[in-house]
Amino acid sequence: MNNLLVKKPWGEEYIVCKTKKTATWHLKINSRKKTSLHCHPKKKTGFILLDGKVEVMIGFYEKRVLRAPDKLMIRPGLFHSTKGLSKKDSIVLEIETPVNKTDLVRYKDNYGRENKPYEGKKKMKKLNDEIIFRIPKKFGSNVYNYKDLKITIEKIKSLKKLIFKRKKNTIFGILDGGLVDSKKNYVLSAGDIVRTNTIKKLADAFKINNQITILTCSKSA
Repeated sequence: MNNLLVKKPWGEEYIVCKTKKTATWHLKINSRKKTSLHCHPKKKTGFILLDGKVEVMIGFYEKRVLRAPDKLMIRPGLFHSTKGLSKKDSIVLEIETPVNKTDLVRYKDNYGRENKPYEGKKKMKKLNDEIIFRIPKKFGSNVYNYKDLKITIEKIKSLKKLIFKRKKNTIFGILDGGLVDSKKNYVLSAGDIVRTNTIKKLADAFKINNQITILTCSKSA
């Protein structure tokens, strides 16, 4: 799936960043189009909305409207669907763990894909000039700008650097590693998405397990 763009009836997606624990997908959801009502029996999924406005169906009874920049977590086995509400395309980063596109059950679909597997090679093509987020080879950060947002990919081993000068509403997506207690039990792990206040509270009581790789999203100004 690396370096491939997957065409969908509602838009398109590709892997924008990948670690051993997670794959981060860049989704473009067209206006008034929506994904299938589907679940991932084993995967944890996190959303970060970078642009636009979407309506997320959570389970069978709850709907939530997200406006960029916003976030949402989907537990394994929870059916969900995302619909673009903006006049233009909506852009979503989707962090999944473990990395497995076959972990998919479609329940309802506007395009006749009920009970069908993930798209085959006929729906894929090589990436052209799409943005890719690079993981730092050593400790440090790579910075990307998207409209009025600043996105970073960081590899960190210091708690001070994890929380240093973070804006209040910064969104943190954990790509690898995490925070653990004294017995190495994870309290924040790959695939989790939280904001600054949660990171600061956890950093008061827990520590980084060797290192942590994060994706952050915040307003540039």
